[in-house]
Amino acid sequence: MLKKFDKQIILEDGQVYYGQSFGAEREGIFELVFNTSLVGYQEILSDPSYTYQAVVMTYPLIGNYGMASDDYESERPSMGALIVREYNDEPSNFRSDETLSSVMKRFGILGVSGIDTRKLNRSIRDYGSRNAIIAGMDVTVEQALKRLKEFKAAKDAVSVVSRKSIQVFNAKSERHHVVAIDCGMKQNIVRSLLKRGCKVTVVPWNTSAEKILSLAPDGVFISNGPGDPEDAAKTISAVKALLGKLPVFGICLGHQIISLASGAKTYKLKFGHRGGNHPVKNLETGRIEITSQNHSYAVDAASVKDAGLTITHINLLDGTIEGVKNEEKKFFSVQYHPESAPGPEDSAYLFDQFIRLMEDATHA
Repeated sequence: MLKKFDKQIILEDGQVYYGQSFGAEREGIFELVFNTSLVGYQEILSDPSYTYQAVVMTYPLIGNYGMASDDYESERPSMGALIVREYNDEPSNFRSDETLSSVMKRFGILGVSGIDTRKLNRSIRDYGSRNAIIAGMDVTVEQALKRLKEFKAAKDAVSVVSRKSIQVFNAKSERHHVVAIDCGMKQNIVRSLLKRGCKVTVVPWNTSAEKILSLAPDGVFISNGPGDPEDAAKTISAVKALLGKLPVFGICLGHQIISLASGAKTYKLKFGHRGGNHPVKNLETGRIEITSQNHSYAVDAASVKDAGLTITHINLLDGTIEGVKNEEKKFFSVQYHPESAPGPEDSAYLFDQFIRLMEDATHA
């Protein structure tokens, strides 16, 4: 028996898609993006970089292995909505603690299933990311388009998802002390640093350079996070003051912030890079890495040279910059996610590279 439609997705260009709701029962306006990963919907749901966005999954079946308490990337998932072809509310997985829908209800995340996700994803690919309203069947297209026209996107995403106070992990370690600036950091970044014996002090996004230096770190890490990198002005200012004083490593939004702090520019991509299968070329080794990605913005190649940056990695799908470094000032960054879980592990060596950079600085 076919389920009755009770939700509609209305795009700002007038396209309409109908489906069934799961998760939280509410309405909202979000930026539509897609993700091509075959697995990892729990990590995607709990990735703070998806704040204020509705994610359309290209893989057709979602929910079938439930949600496991050990696999969250944040304590409070902040995604706007999840859009899928088929939702399974009866997971088969011995590690599952609860269903995807129950978690989404708890955190106020909308869900819509039964959507022709192939058509919707092609639309995003062909015409770019756009805003859409997810609403009940009583909302007319005219009403929705009016609300979309009046909608102003929030610019506070980083401040919303960042920690509000300092948090210390592995405090007794004397190997390497890393201060990590939380712009919406995935928990597996912390796990990756702890795995290498580091003491990790996580600080809020707006922590000053003076405060960070007072913590006496061996190195500084800048995390991933949501939104336009230029909105994180306080982080950019702090990083600008830190570059050249001690080793620095940035991932995703952290890569963009390091580039902006160096004097480069960023721009918004047509539909972004999101998935676990993006080929990236390491220009220093010639090796190809399969990477996990989630970002809407990229560093402008024309602005890199004047910023004193060397390009280290490029995306083989569209030629965009995937990594930069400055050997003299001892910092580097990548646009993709070497900490991805689940996902390709080709790039985990970057954490070891950061460790070596701190070791060399300590012994210099």
